[in-house]
Amino acid sequence: MHTTLAAQLAQLELGHLRVERIGSAASSELPDPDAVDQTLGAIWSELFALFPDTALEDDAEELAWGIVNLFHRAATKRSGQIDRATDEIRLLISSADGSEVHTTELENQIARARAAEVAMLGLESFREAAAALYMNETGSSWRPAGGSRLNHGANLTSAVVEGREFLRARSEARRTATMPQGTPVIFAGGRLSFASGEDAKAFAANVWATLDKVRDHVADMVLVHGGDGKGVDRLAASWAERRKVPQIAFGLDSRLGSRAGFKRNEQMLSLKPRFVVAFSGNGVLERLVIQAKEQGVTVVDRRGPLGTHPKGEARRAAAAA
Repeated sequence: MHTTLAAQLAQLELGHLRVERIGSAASSELPDPDAVDQTLGAIWSELFALFPDTALEDDAEELAWGIVNLFHRAATKRSGQIDRATDEIRLLISSADGSEVHTTELENQIARARAAEVAMLGLESFREAAAALYMNETGSSWRPAGGSRLNHGANLTSAVVEGREFLRARSEARRTATMPQGTPVIFAGGRLSFASGEDAKAFAANVWATLDKVRDHVADMVLVHGGDGKGVDRLAASWAERRKVPQIAFGLDSRLGSRAGFKRNEQMLSLKPRFVVAFSGNGVLERLVIQAKEQGVTVVDRRGPLGTHPKGEARRAAAAA
């Protein structure tokens, strides 16, 4: 995972170079953010008004995901161009001969890289605007099919980082502004079913209320979860999206078979979280709670009925009896 271009250039000590503008004066400008929001919102509204009560209604969420992914793939492509340009810059530096031709080529390569970075930032802004519309349409936080959803701009609160990618970057001492920085809080819960829609709503409300309370204690919170799009993780990811809290999603490594869940527990706990927020789940989750307590991590236990504290519910039942 690359750092921002500015950080890479700083490491290469290129402050002595004069970068000339390439292309027109408008080449470094981006569309007005308000115009982006309004235009995408209008397109989205008109498009998805066509689906209800038609044969395509069940395909709406997949199509919505694909629209966001168009911008994500384009931004990822630009990001790759920046990485390749940085490699070219390194080669030019290593072969420097002091000539004006060489210096000019180096300056031009830096300018091209910076132009690619501006385009990447613009495409990411389009993706984030579309992801917000996706959130409103589906109630779920948008995530790419693989890898991370990084935001290289000044506002990184929408970052959703794939867990193994985060650990790899950290182990290589390359955890930079492209990665979430703050205090990790682990969220854990399984796939649950409810007797009624009201119970489901009550549970979801308890999930959001619990995370809000935790965030009151951890202002720089980074939410760490399993990234399950069909379980309680989906609620937590949606909360993080709405609250602008960065996320690290540790998906299961299918190569590990039955050990995958336990390995994920180890990876998440290796981040040394401030809290573990636990809702009902399977034996792997129970093991996570036990390990967290053994390591001195405070567990916010919400494994009672509909996401309540189990002891609190027992006390209420005893009082009623």
